[in-house]
Amino acid sequence: MADTLLLGTRKGLVVYRHSAGQWTLDRVHFTGFPVTLADRDNQGSWWAMLDHGHWGCKLHRSDDEGQTWQELAGPAFAEGDETKPGKPATVKYLWAFAPGGPQFPNRIWVGTEPGGLFLSEDRGATFSLVRSLWDFPGRAEQWFGGGRDDASIHSILVDPRDNNRIHIGISCAGVFFSPDSGKTWQVRNKGLRADFLPDPAMEVGHDPHLLVRSLQHPDVLWQQNHCGIFRSTDNGERWHEISQPDGPARFGFAIAADPDDPLSAWVVPADSDATRVAMDLALCVSATHDGGKTWLAQRNGLPQAHAFDITYRHALDYQNDELVFGTTTGNCYHSADRGGHWTCLHSNLPMIHSVRFV
Repeated sequence: MADTLLLGTRKGLVVYRHSAGQWTLDRVHFTGFPVTLADRDNQGSWWAMLDHGHWGCKLHRSDDEGQTWQELAGPAFAEGDETKPGKPATVKYLWAFAPGGPQFPNRIWVGTEPGGLFLSEDRGATFSLVRSLWDFPGRAEQWFGGGRDDASIHSILVDPRDNNRIHIGISCAGVFFSPDSGKTWQVRNKGLRADFLPDPAMEVGHDPHLLVRSLQHPDVLWQQNHCGIFRSTDNGERWHEISQPDGPARFGFAIAADPDDPLSAWVVPADSDATRVAMDLALCVSATHDGGKTWLAQRNGLPQAHAFDITYRHALDYQNDELVFGTTTGNCYHSADRGGHWTCLHSNLPMIHSVRFV
């Protein structure tokens, strides 16, 4: 069981520790600076991705659980790289992180806005742009920003059976799969809808909000999508919509999958892509335990009036029957029983970008 929580917030990295049966706030790192994502690699090191605004994006690693931090050069496009003809490519946001898996202990993947996938083989000392994806046919014409100026890579999934195999989620482009550590790529968007396009079934142009995997059943993938909730049981070859037609589980950003049960997942619904507040101003977490055939709205302990909270794509996590999610209004909620009951860990935090059990 993980005994530490890393919360990336608008004003720093907030660390919680579990002791004597409860979670308590331990320390704050990078106070005052936006931490867009925080995570841990295969060797136990912590990683923090910062957005300094005027000063740009920064990448930090700690090998001693936050006692000291090392600033790394981080991903960067080369001179001459362009998002579109005449538009230079510059890293605006560090939005996805994934260690390479036990087969590649020194490997780190990072996804950015604009939609660059960067690879390090030396634990972040150097990064190189994955040219095969950047040069993928039609990228400049078919990829576009979903709520941000440019297309962004926000999800990277490494297959636990073969660490050469990776899926990525791109907003807006869709799901792409590489069987060979990024040398070649396949589009994996069959069954998805893009209602905002003239042809909703276009091969490229979809807007997954987050892509996750059932780790012990790696062929089972889930995504919270701009146009619904989708699930695949064949490693992304085909997607099936599992949205709740008449309930709250239809739109949102975050999704968490049970690593052991391929039928169980959780989402934090929001009210449409226009208003982006809690559904009916009543906060809930929706759970499915039958692969999306039915959904249960879990509300016990969550505010049911005047709740403007929404949860960003990386701000929900699951481990060993525990769930934690953070919101845009600085509330952090915890459940010890798979969402049956909720308690508020903290209600005066900055906007929460990410939550991770480590």
